[in-house]
Amino acid sequence: MKKLHIALAVLLAALAGCLGALAADRWANHDADTGLHAFVHDELTLTNEQKQRLETLEARFAVERARLEASARAANAQLAQAMEAEHEYGPRVGAAIDEVHARMGDLQKATVRHVFDMRAILEPEQQRQFDRKVSDALTRDPRD
Repeated sequence: MKKLHIALAVLLAALAGCLGALAADRWANHDADTGLHAFVHDELTLTNEQKQRLETLEARFAVERARLEASARAANAQLAQAMEAEHEYGPRVGAAIDEVHARMGDLQKATVRHVFDMRAILEPEQQRQFDRKVSDALTRDPRD
């Protein structure tokens, strides 16, 4: 019976980690972010100065995003440990879930700041096109 409990705890911990990673990926909105970058690079006619500024923004954000994603993975690992230790929705599990949500929120906030940083380098007509693309990315059904 003890082996069954251990196996169940490991399975639940793995499931929690997977669910946390999926949620973090959804909230990070990688597809929208990647699509937005492709849109800016491929569909907007950027000046050389805009291209250079965009490259600088992207390089800086890549470092920040990697740091925040690592933090989210660490929070998921803490959740897995808490679930394995408590085997129920106890205080450690609740605190770990709050930490996962906080890290996901940090990543989403950084992504939104990056979107506004990208917008700031655009000309007014480019900004209008960019704003439509952002709005579409945030409001479309993810199943489409």
